[in-house]
Amino acid sequence: MVSTQLPVKRTLRNSRPLSATTQPAYFSETKKFDRSLDGPTFVDLFSGAGGLTLGFEQEGFSNLFSIDNEPSFCDTYRKNFSTHTLIQTDIATLTPKKMLDMLNGRKVDVIVGGSPCQGFSMAGSIGRKFIDDPRNHLFKEFARVVKVLKPNYFVMENVARLYTHNKGKTREEIISHFKKLGYHVFCLVLNTADYGVPQMRRRVLFIGSKSEIQIDFSKEKLNVHRTVKDVIGDLPILKTGEVSSVANHEAMNHSKQMLKKMSYIVDGGDRFSIPSRSRPKSGDVRKYIRYRSDQPSVCVTGDMRKIFHYSQNRALTVRELARLQSFPDHFVFTGSKISQQQQVGNAVPPLFARVIGRVLKQVMQNATT
Repeated sequence: MVSTQLPVKRTLRNSRPLSATTQPAYFSETKKFDRSLDGPTFVDLFSGAGGLTLGFEQEGFSNLFSIDNEPSFCDTYRKNFSTHTLIQTDIATLTPKKMLDMLNGRKVDVIVGGSPCQGFSMAGSIGRKFIDDPRNHLFKEFARVVKVLKPNYFVMENVARLYTHNKGKTREEIISHFKKLGYHVFCLVLNTADYGVPQMRRRVLFIGSKSEIQIDFSKEKLNVHRTVKDVIGDLPILKTGEVSSVANHEAMNHSKQMLKKMSYIVDGGDRFSIPSRSRPKSGDVRKYIRYRSDQPSVCVTGDMRKIFHYSQNRALTVRELARLQSFPDHFVFTGSKISQQQQVGNAVPPLFARVIGRVLKQVMQNATT
């Protein structure tokens, strides 16, 4: 049994940012990427905190502008990309003239984005197509921007179930929609754990090109998965309510009752380790578990408060979650704690974005030879 700790609020004044010799190399990377116009250009739609932007810039792409409408997400984006042009608005209000004015005559090579789609449960069940479901209007906005800006390529990322939803008809609808805009579309499902991200996160990619292309991620695939302990095991130990000098590494305050429940759960264990008299009888079965230290993380979402550290009696901090999403430690999240968790959970892992960018650059180079 893991020992319980009463809620406290204490600062670890002797803790310090970890050195490059103790941190995994990716997280100790200190170089920040400011905008230049030397590499292929891209626009990031639904940018959120900036996971896609970070990965593409690290791979040498140059951001022309990004757009999002969530204030706290935009604040984090601005803090980390101070030289970028970020449009904080509802994308539906972005007129073709405004888009083209933002480019100032420059050509867009790639449009990237992960448009949230809410209509999965209804599409097809009452005769309504995915494209026509008003809850999926953000997908249509992504396609509208592609139609106006006419990039050579686009990358649209989303949850893996979109690939098989409605017996594959939803996927075919999306592909057909982009074909009408003059794009050849390559669609595949990848697991981020296979590409260096310490997390089992399956995502579908729709990659469009004005010419026929072959997309090959096999050379980027790793033979060994990175584990939870690999990437967060060197951060300062925290008890409930404690904070450290590492940015965003602050433990939430847990109630005495919650601490007692989590104390029964071992590394990789679940709610069934809790005595029946105290065990939650309902709710998401993916809650009240501990991360397994020797495996990649479960999928990080916007609320991880009831998934606990593999050895410490608390939920993960925002910094630990950010590492599981492959954000480097210099990337700072702002806003309320719940907003920070949502920013992390909603992001495309930058390391995964970097792999996408690297594969796409190879496609672009092959097209010019």
